[in-house]
Amino acid sequence: MSTRGNFSSKLGFILAAAGSAVGLGNIWKFPFEVADGGGAAFVLIYLAFAFILCFPVMVTEIAIGRKTQKNPVGAYAALGFKNWKFLGLMGILSGVLILSFYNVVAGWAFGYFLEMVRGNFGIGENFSQFTNDVINVGLYGLVFMGVTAFIVSKGISGGIEKAAKFLMPSLVIMILLLTFYASSLPNAMKGISYYLIPEFSEVTPEVIYNALGQAFFSLSLGMGALITYGSYISKEDNIVSSAAYITLTDVGIAFLAGLMMFPFVAYLTNGTMEGFTGGPGLIFVTLPGVFESLGSTLGMIVGALFFLLLSFAALTSTVSLLEVPVTYVVDEFKANRKTSVWIIATLIFLLGVPSLISNGYSELFTNFITYVGASAPSSFMTFVEHVGSDTLLPLGGVLITIFAAYVWKKNNLVEELRVGNPNLEGTWKEKYIDFAVSYLCPILLTLVFIFTFLGRFFGVNFF
Repeated sequence: MSTRGNFSSKLGFILAAAGSAVGLGNIWKFPFEVADGGGAAFVLIYLAFAFILCFPVMVTEIAIGRKTQKNPVGAYAALGFKNWKFLGLMGILSGVLILSFYNVVAGWAFGYFLEMVRGNFGIGENFSQFTNDVINVGLYGLVFMGVTAFIVSKGISGGIEKAAKFLMPSLVIMILLLTFYASSLPNAMKGISYYLIPEFSEVTPEVIYNALGQAFFSLSLGMGALITYGSYISKEDNIVSSAAYITLTDVGIAFLAGLMMFPFVAYLTNGTMEGFTGGPGLIFVTLPGVFESLGSTLGMIVGALFFLLLSFAALTSTVSLLEVPVTYVVDEFKANRKTSVWIIATLIFLLGVPSLISNGYSELFTNFITYVGASAPSSFMTFVEHVGSDTLLPLGGVLITIFAAYVWKKNNLVEELRVGNPNLEGTWKEKYIDFAVSYLCPILLTLVFIFTFLGRFFGVNFF
């Protein structure tokens, strides 16, 4: 531990791990999954899955990391199961793929922040031109990757933990400020009512599946990030309570994001909420016009704060995504951390170039692949997202729980969880984790993997 570094406090670990989970999807995806799924009814289902399904997986990953004090590849070898090193490598691969395209989108957010500071609200009407200006957008992504690498190069306590203690509270403060302001806009309460009042009649099997998938994908599970972070925590830490705080933080920020976004949408639509969709189109195309309507000075302040918020949310995720392959190289090859960080960051940035030019600039990468049954080709960025995030993450979650329950064995997992938490023995929490890791998580995550894989690549819609 002394040579690898460690988190200096439980709070630092919780903020860093929660930052890994909190990302752009919390801002532009979760609120509109809520809207399509019956408002607060979706929130309740999502919250239930976050603790019923995701919490046990999170506990398992952290426990494996702390037990071995190794990266996702070395952890399986350290437990005596070298044949399972492939699972760690698969997790690292998924993280690298995700970071390669995620950094491009983070560059968009950072670029929009600069445009808002300049008062260039018309950027929303020229989004396609913006994304096709690969020199400028590439520079924004390069700066973002540089900041990410700088933080990671400083180590765990001096870099990642210190950054998390600044970024996460700042993120919450910015969301609250924007929420309070958005709530003062005309028709804001219509947006809040649409968001908060449950419509259980709209809950369908598809909504339940979406809540299940959103819960898993939003918590950075299945790629070894939490194994990595877990390897840097003390034996005195209570893994179960830490995982609960991490889950609550991620869910809480996603919920607050909805309170921020829906008043803006209601203001934009004069209170007409039905049929409105979120995603990058809303964020990068529509909202700049909303900020412009607030007046040049106020619009600049609100718009810049909003895209700074997006940039901070992205940065908390890119830091953890980069740390996973860095820890692997440092642990397994005894490499220098700073050198490893900058080399790996450079390689991932270059790997992201096809994603950078796949939004219209390059015909080849814009229409990269046509899936079986697809009506239109997918871009390289979309393809990488489908492979790295939608496929490898749930598959990783399935295999991690199978490994913990039936290869490493449940009693070893529980024994590690009792370290730092002796009162866990015999409690309902221990019994539930045992049951969930053994049966519930493998079954549900297998369904998520099958449904998502067949839906993304073969156009099979089970709902």
